[in-house]
Amino acid sequence: MARTDSSFVPALVPPMILAVVDPWIWKPHPEVWLLVLAIVAFGWWAARVIGPKVVPAGQPVVTATQRRTFALAVVLLLVAADWPMHDIAEDHLYSVHMVQHLLITFIVPPLLLLATPAWLVRLLVLEGDLGSRVLRRLTHPVVAGVLFNALAALTHWSGIIRLSAESGGFHYAAHVTMFVSALLMWMPVASPLRELRLSPPSQMVYLFLMSVIPTIPAAWLTFADGTVYGNYDDGYELWSISVRSDQQAAGLIMKLLGGGYLWTIIIVKFFAFSHQHHSTQQLRPAAGRRPAGRNSVGGPVGPPG
Repeated sequence: MARTDSSFVPALVPPMILAVVDPWIWKPHPEVWLLVLAIVAFGWWAARVIGPKVVPAGQPVVTATQRRTFALAVVLLLVAADWPMHDIAEDHLYSVHMVQHLLITFIVPPLLLLATPAWLVRLLVLEGDLGSRVLRRLTHPVVAGVLFNALAALTHWSGIIRLSAESGGFHYAAHVTMFVSALLMWMPVASPLRELRLSPPSQMVYLFLMSVIPTIPAAWLTFADGTVYGNYDDGYELWSISVRSDQQAAGLIMKLLGGGYLWTIIIVKFFAFSHQHHSTQQLRPAAGRRPAGRNSVGGPVGPPG
């Protein structure tokens, strides 16, 4: 088979068809720009207008770390959702599609949560009202974990993949739904409100379960005999990557990159928790022993008077 990447034009393929499938032709995505601009505008409005009115004098509205984390999250969201990653992921390589999903579910959501000050969440979700009750119910580890993984499994169904490729509106709505479910899934670990977080040991168990569940679709993609998603088998092999190699790479990305990322967080949390636990321990004398230099009634030991 002749190469069909953009660096070589087969004589039998009309230039018009190549222009249609070439992923390097810039395509505007105004819906993505509007979403990113809305997030940036909300962050600016909260930090510059609302924060100074509700945060006590002398306390920072947002920290420098929160500003940098917010900027990084916005940049990564734009990279994942805009051209060229969006177009390559949707039309050509499912492995790139998997990288895109890792960005919008595993990396950007926890960064946004870590960048959000607690006062803002308390202001938006008043304690005791309907919003607070719904938030606590949806961010319960069992509910959030099941909801996120159920949606992740659904988005790997071939019918959903085909519909996403055919309908831009459905594709956008599916990504927004996944992003929101990922925010809920990360709340027990990275919530701005500490009362919504699990204890460090429970966080490690929770993340371990989140790393185990995706093993099933990852193995399915890696060891599938034929083509799983027909819409990626369009005769155009970007970078000369075959459809079979592409879906195998997608399964490995889900398992190795996604699982490795979560396991890295688990290891970091384990050592941080161990260090904190060790530093807070207080040494005390063993039972039945008393410190040297003291008598049985607590006075200093000396020669008899």
